[in-house]
Amino acid sequence: MDSQVAVPISSHLGLEWRDLNSLIRRASSLGERLAENYRSWIRQNSERTEFWRIQLRIVLEPNPPKTKFQRHNMNEKPPRVTVKTLQSMKRKGQRISMLTAYDYPTAKMLDEAKVDCILVGDSLGMVVQGKTTTIPVTLEEMIYHGEMVARATDRAMVIVDLPFPVGQLSISHTVESAANIMKRTQCQAVKMEGGHQQAAAIRALVDAGIPTIAHIGLRPQSVHALGGYRVQRDADQLMTDAKAAEQSGAFAVLIECVPPDLAKLATEQLSVPTIGIGAGPHCDGQVLVTNDMLGWNSGYVPKFVRRYADLRSEAAKAAMQFCEDVQKGTFPSAEESFGG
Repeated sequence: MDSQVAVPISSHLGLEWRDLNSLIRRASSLGERLAENYRSWIRQNSERTEFWRIQLRIVLEPNPPKTKFQRHNMNEKPPRVTVKTLQSMKRKGQRISMLTAYDYPTAKMLDEAKVDCILVGDSLGMVVQGKTTTIPVTLEEMIYHGEMVARATDRAMVIVDLPFPVGQLSISHTVESAANIMKRTQCQAVKMEGGHQQAAAIRALVDAGIPTIAHIGLRPQSVHALGGYRVQRDADQLMTDAKAAEQSGAFAVLIECVPPDLAKLATEQLSVPTIGIGAGPHCDGQVLVTNDMLGWNSGYVPKFVRRYADLRSEAAKAAMQFCEDVQKGTFPSAEESFGG
């Protein structure tokens, strides 16, 4: 520092020149230590520093590149499972998971559990409505349940069944009904029972831009024509239906209640994914009715179901405990009541 400047400063502060010089050296040393401490903090908190640098770029740049910080902190939705996703999974030998849902909370739970596909099946007639077959389920009921399920999901592909007799009437009626489902539910695909007899309808759906799964083997909508819920063992029929569905543009084939060797043959010969239910372990994917899988049902349980929980028993215990607490007057307690 220039002495001509330093002298008036030292005089003004009442300090000798040597004292002021010493003060300057001490301040310089302190500044260096502060700078080193700051650099050390930067090294130790590099990710946090990078995060704020990215936030600044978001404000200043119109289209900044996406980074891991944005992905983790901007709550981006996971990519949706698509037709291409399922085709890629088959090529890579990755198994496809599918479960049913008929309401918002169940669909939300399955989606968060990373189930690949959620089927809004006309099985709701039996599972939810307590009917003996799926035949009475209406188009409006499928749309009602399908909309709730589709709204609950971010990742899973949502597929809605075409109810009886949509696939059995004219092709124009089938396309119109499927388009109505897609439009009003915002689902990603539909499923139609039938193989070679419905090939023209499948082709029309695909040509209309409606992704379609064909359902072969045991077809519950044809339960009376098939003589009941029986294992389908006709290999020629199965392969005819499977190949017709694929050639008509179905992006997947659901195979129900057939011997494992027949499902294996179809899976090997088709280029599109196969989804099995009661069809053995060789299909590209598996589907179960969620209520069956969770033990949240009553009555008959098919042989092919594996129970992963017993929610009905647990729920019954909870309901009985609630009734007992009400009778005893122990519910609600002070903790469950509002103060005055």
